[in-house]
Amino acid sequence: MMARSQKKQRHDALREKLNSSPFLTDEVLAGQLGVSVQTIRLDRLEMGIPEVRERTKQMAEEARAKLKAIGSRDVIGDLIDLELGKSGISVMTVTGDMVMEKNRIAHGHFIFAQANSLALAVLDAPVAVTGVANIKYKVPVHIGEKLIAKAEIVKKRGNKYFVWVKTRNDQHEVFRSKFILVSFDGEGR
Repeated sequence: MMARSQKKQRHDALREKLNSSPFLTDEVLAGQLGVSVQTIRLDRLEMGIPEVRERTKQMAEEARAKLKAIGSRDVIGDLIDLELGKSGISVMTVTGDMVMEKNRIAHGHFIFAQANSLALAVLDAPVAVTGVANIKYKVPVHIGEKLIAKAEIVKKRGNKYFVWVKTRNDQHEVFRSKFILVSFDGEGR
């Protein structure tokens, strides 16, 4: 009876942790819950929860299906969460072709492109462009780092959207941006 109660509590804790942070690996979950990696894997299987790669892939497919202002190929990084007209999250891992040859630090335009495309992706508008971007690079980014960008629409005035994007690695906020995006009906081409 006691073991069943502990298992239910662990399952509830596992579900809660994955709801708030769906990218947690089995190893991290095991450490946080004080059990073995094998226990986490068995719990996930029993609960019908896929492993982290599959969870990420499912979230990306669901988010891409909601895009309105830009196409899925225009998003830099993997769009993993999208609440159209409100907020979104994308993930990008810095690869060797994204860093400068001499110092191996990521080119700023890749970090900017992730943030800018995410800002456009969250808009509930048929067509939009970037009008203004106020950006701040805070910490150098290196090869292999996973960047998580979170966008939020903070204000809308007429056809202008004010979107803030904050990008983090595992430890720090590395980039921050404020965008003013302008939507139009697409007829003015």
